[in-house]
Amino acid sequence: MTTGNLIKGMVAGFVATVVLSALMLMKTMMGVMPELNPIKMIADMLGGPPAVGWVMHFMIGTVLWGTLFAWLDPTLPGESHWLKGIAFAAGAWLIMMIAMMPMAGAGFFGSHLGMTAPIMTLMLHIVFGFVLGSVYALERPDPTRELQGMRT
Repeated sequence: MTTGNLIKGMVAGFVATVVLSALMLMKTMMGVMPELNPIKMIADMLGGPPAVGWVMHFMIGTVLWGTLFAWLDPTLPGESHWLKGIAFAAGAWLIMMIAMMPMAGAGFFGSHLGMTAPIMTLMLHIVFGFVLGSVYALERPDPTRELQGMRT
């Protein structure tokens, strides 16, 4: 694992977190599932204001998930990076459902938030993973394409 790949992973994680954050804000503005507010959940767990929740949200998406994706990229299933990103994000979603949701008081798989909470969060994670993998691929071109270009 090179430092360059970790930085590329963090850049991809940051972009994916920006997209995810925009979707979360749109969800809130439309009044869809107001009880599902990950920023408030994080802030409450840390005993701070919403700004603390936002900072931690970006730290998790950028540093934790971005670097972990870069590290696991060679071993993730899928031919394309966008598919690898979705597979990775599904794993992150599962961790959120069985660890973070109960810690935040929302119950296992967010059961205290209603039946749509796991579905909504999975959809958001799929978008996050798609963007994560796609941006990572833009920064780190497929080596087979580079080899094909050298042959012509």
